[in-house]
Amino acid sequence: MKKLSARRRHPLAAVVVLLLALAATGGLYAAFAPATKAQADTTAQSLAIDEGKKLYQVGCASCHGTNGQGSSDGPSLVGVGAAAVDFQVGTGRMPAATSQGAQVPRKKPIYNQTQIDQLAAYISSLGAGPAIPTKNDYSPEGADIAKGGELFRTNCAQCHNFTGEGGALTHGKFAPSLEGVAPKHIYEAMLTGPQNMPSFPDTTLSQQNKKDIIAYLNAVNGDQTENPGGLKLGGLGPVSEGLFAWIFGLGALIVVAVWVAARTAKAKKS
Repeated sequence: MKKLSARRRHPLAAVVVLLLALAATGGLYAAFAPATKAQADTTAQSLAIDEGKKLYQVGCASCHGTNGQGSSDGPSLVGVGAAAVDFQVGTGRMPAATSQGAQVPRKKPIYNQTQIDQLAAYISSLGAGPAIPTKNDYSPEGADIAKGGELFRTNCAQCHNFTGEGGALTHGKFAPSLEGVAPKHIYEAMLTGPQNMPSFPDTTLSQQNKKDIIAYLNAVNGDQTENPGGLKLGGLGPVSEGLFAWIFGLGALIVVAVWVAARTAKAKKS
């Protein structure tokens, strides 16, 4: 008994007892409450990113790099955001043809909307950027068409024409027609500034301003059975109509005058 009491008073006795207690507790917990197996992350977002990465490696990596870092054939996609992907791929501009001209034109998209969303999810995972707008952002409900026309003529008409019919730029570039373009894509173009177009973030044009512009374009490019002003001559307004009158109207008068003079001179000789 004296020996046992002496051992109990040993300085390491408390440490040994503590270790034995911890071992017993851990064994009992492992026996009666085994740890559950780690579950793989199967959220919809992570699945979309995985699928988008697969699509990216096949259709985009050859130009934009394996990790979206860009190359001599394509810019970096880090930080461009989902809105840029939805616009470029949704309008068929991307993937681009091998032999690119001065500007990539709009064409029929090769990916469906589900695949576009997956690509957008993957590109968004590379760096934060503008998100895809919701239907409420570009819906004409609550928009001011008159204000939209004023904003469009101030910021957009120089390239896209007063009614959004497009126009030529320098070095073979052009501002495409906005007729028939989905409102979502018009909003995304203003938000991201694709190709030669400047970007108009919310600090420059607010969400309401963008909605107003889209409502204006819907009004001027909607179903029109007739133009009350007659031949619209590209929708450029009175300047183009006056120029048309001077060139063709006055030109026609000159031709008639020359013809009459020639006939008169011929009649006098006869």
